[in-house]
Amino acid sequence: MKQVAAGVTQLQIQRFVNLYFVETGRAGEWVLVDTGLPGSDKDIIAAADKLFYPGTHPEAIILTHGHMDHSGSVQALAEHWKVPVLAHPLELPFLTARAVYPAADPTVENGGSLAFVARFFPPQSFQLSNYVQAFPTDTEEVPYLPGWRWVHVPGHAPGQLALFRESDRTLLGADAFATANHESVPKLLLQVPEISVAGAPFNYDWQQVRESVQKLAALRPAAIGCGHGPVITGPKATEGLQHLADNFPMPTKGRYVQEPARLDANGVASVPPAPSDPLRTKLAILGAALGAMAAAAYFIKKQKTHQQNAYPTTEPDGPRHERTGEVIRH
Repeated sequence: MKQVAAGVTQLQIQRFVNLYFVETGRAGEWVLVDTGLPGSDKDIIAAADKLFYPGTHPEAIILTHGHMDHSGSVQALAEHWKVPVLAHPLELPFLTARAVYPAADPTVENGGSLAFVARFFPPQSFQLSNYVQAFPTDTEEVPYLPGWRWVHVPGHAPGQLALFRESDRTLLGADAFATANHESVPKLLLQVPEISVAGAPFNYDWQQVRESVQKLAALRPAAIGCGHGPVITGPKATEGLQHLADNFPMPTKGRYVQEPARLDANGVASVPPAPSDPLRTKLAILGAALGAMAAAAYFIKKQKTHQQNAYPTTEPDGPRHERTGEVIRH
């Protein structure tokens, strides 16, 4: 666990996904922001018990958005702790099995290794109707967290939230951006600090992504924790985010670059057609070729077995003549 700022602690799950314990300012009270990947609940509970006291529980769970790496353990934790779960109203269709997030775009420019594996990600939708409720949007204040305000940062997810504490300029940026380079596997695994674009294959509206980064850079954060990457503080946080905002690397090709997906309160209204994916085609051809080779090998083996059964060349009493079938005596 690493401290982002006073009363804000980052827990990293499997060297890739972050979640946050945020203290309310009242002794022993705290809120969990995001829940990591499925199966992370035991690690989160153990970390909470260590950070606070055995048997502790949060006042609530706040989801910055509903993607699997942020909401994966929310059901297990909500059942264990019996606490409310809050998410922006625009995320609710995807968290109550009424809609599926727009498909990932493996063809996006500069998608890096994440673009490759995105081809194999299943559609994301969850049935959490018994646990999740709408985050109040009629005020900027964050429930249970005095002194914090929320910022709507869509583009990666329609109801994505960032949380900001004005008093010390602490920012929890969700996946509006990242603090590690998603285009580089070594940098991501080594957690090299670098403010960069987050989750490119999952960004459905690139104009919104850029505007969200610019909105957060204008806050001039002094301490940053995001959904992915290490904690960054001081001038590197402020200047790094401003540099990304000023030099945002808008891709020139990809499914959602020229035309975004259109999302509304009911989920997905429309998505642009998927471009051709050369790698997917190559993988399909390779799979078909391997399948044909396996079938041919099976057929040849079966034919050989059939021939051996029909025309045995040896028996216990000696070899037989191939034409007459008589045993050859020496």
